[in-house]
Amino acid sequence: METNFLESTRALFRYYRLLGEKALEQVSEADINRQPNEQSNSIAVLVKHLWGNMRSRFTDFLTTDGEKPWRRREAEFDNDIHSMEELRNKWKEGWDCLFQALDALTEQDLQRTVYIRNQGHTVLEALQRQLTHYAYHVGQLVYLARMWRGAEWQSLSIPRGKTEEFNQRISAAGKRTEHFTRPFLEDSHPSPKENPKE
Repeated sequence: METNFLESTRALFRYYRLLGEKALEQVSEADINRQPNEQSNSIAVLVKHLWGNMRSRFTDFLTTDGEKPWRRREAEFDNDIHSMEELRNKWKEGWDCLFQALDALTEQDLQRTVYIRNQGHTVLEALQRQLTHYAYHVGQLVYLARMWRGAEWQSLSIPRGKTEEFNQRISAAGKRTEHFTRPFLEDSHPSPKENPKE
């Protein structure tokens, strides 16, 4: 079970990283700081917050508290990233930190205790906490990117009108055991230009 948990968790983190990257590829530099309203986060703020959280949680993951004294969480919500290069660098740095820690874990580590703000979690619980947190924010990022891209948005999942084709292609290989993200991680998804209203 533990080995499957780690493999599945790695696949899910890769999946959400890929979703975010495919969304970022579709936005212009002019869009990264746009906000639907003053209370909303921009794409740049979401990336900056993910970057700060990942670095804090996964630096010395097994040995130090996940809320590092050097983290400046409030500053993560300042809308002050103004280039796509800076945004992509922060995105990469955060995810690289996460995967460096995640790839070093073994099944024996899953029941070890780690702390976040002095609150104990098993490693398994801490990974679930971070996975759901990042999925939440990547979803926000994708939503904003889709809103700013409008009719030119390219689907990150199964485009409308393509479900039957997708199901047939996946089913053609017969019954098997594989992580559900595999077709998405291996594919570049069909372009929704065939169905721009999705």
